[in-house]
Amino acid sequence: MQRTPRVLVAGGGLAGLVAARHLSGGGADVTLYERRDAVGGRVRTIERDGFRFDRGFQVLFPAYPAVRRELDLEALDLRRFTSGATIARPNHRSVLADPLDAPRTLPATLFNPDITVGDRLRVARLWASLRRLEPETFFDDLEGDDESIQQFLRTHGFSEGFIANFVAPFYGGITLDRSLSTSRRVFEYTFRALAAGGAAVPATGMEAIPTQLADRVREFGATIETDREVTAVDAGTDSSASDGDAVTVTTADGAAEWDAVVVATDPPTAREVTELESIPTDARSCVTQYYALVGRGALETSKRLLLNAAGDGGPNHVVPHSAVAPSYAPEGTTLLSATYLGRPDATDDELAERTRTALESWYPERVFDDLEAVHTERIEFAQFAQPPGVHEGLPDARDPEGAVYLAGDYTRWSSIQGAMRSGRDAAQAALEDLSNG
Repeated sequence: MQRTPRVLVAGGGLAGLVAARHLSGGGADVTLYERRDAVGGRVRTIERDGFRFDRGFQVLFPAYPAVRRELDLEALDLRRFTSGATIARPNHRSVLADPLDAPRTLPATLFNPDITVGDRLRVARLWASLRRLEPETFFDDLEGDDESIQQFLRTHGFSEGFIANFVAPFYGGITLDRSLSTSRRVFEYTFRALAAGGAAVPATGMEAIPTQLADRVREFGATIETDREVTAVDAGTDSSASDGDAVTVTTADGAAEWDAVVVATDPPTAREVTELESIPTDARSCVTQYYALVGRGALETSKRLLLNAAGDGGPNHVVPHSAVAPSYAPEGTTLLSATYLGRPDATDDELAERTRTALESWYPERVFDDLEAVHTERIEFAQFAQPPGVHEGLPDARDPEGAVYLAGDYTRWSSIQGAMRSGRDAAQAALEDLSNG
């Protein structure tokens, strides 16, 4: 009788959880090690004093193919953002929205002074062309020249005002790159996904996503062990316990052999344990700070982002969390967050004052002296940098030596879609090789 292969998944983020589930579903005996006390990786939620704070500004794009394949979206009880955004700068706010999604915004959108009629027509044409493409083709077919988002928009005739006032802060929030130097492939994929399904968060916070994935992993018979950090992976050890070479994995508890290992850690750790220089480690960083306004009404932006069109050292954008998902805050309290791109050296108090100053300039009719900073997340490695051409050189799941496989968004593109797709790809590669071995 053929022995059931033993596979270790190192890392309990989205990629590792998806890999573990598919490996178990394929008949492997799977154990997942997560170095923290809970799974989720970068997708986590802190609950405190009736608030829910996601680890930075994160949203789910329900139209992502891997999201639809791997998650029970109905069970997540999604709370959806309203399409578009409120464009803000000192003494000025304007609404840009999809009138089909929010009919009452039609006059404000049509007469938005920040967007030209030509830009509106170009957006419609771009959506019509992208919706005809299969989503995976944006990153499965990497032939042809790449260019930055900014170059792509200029080539397609978008006005400088549209690029500066809307796209720079909006995509600054998605790519953490307000300069729009990120690959156009990211823009095309996310633009299509947003137009097809919008953006949302689970009612109980983004951590509901890895929690659901972990439940599926256990349902398929795999084991999840937290507080277990993998410090080394060696694919060159011979072992009579397997038909070929086993993989030796070292943790604080010692070394053990496995038939295969899926490395699903963060990029710097994956590069260290596999010694693959093709794993990208240039990071995009950000700081997200949460605020409470007790007994205050909404910011008249409905469930839309507030985009900082001024680019004046204030936050890139402000999110009305409790308007989108009331369960994120105690009753009678408004929860907002502001995200600053990069690594600002300002203290938490200084960032809170910058946000207060920005809001009061955008809402000159209001005073925000009761804005209270309640949580700050400084995220050193939020995404890997994705300049034009980067995706052609990303590693493949099979690139490490021996029976070691990679699962992480850095094998696809930096996103929830990329992470989940990579986990499935790594599991399929490992199962195929194990069955042939």
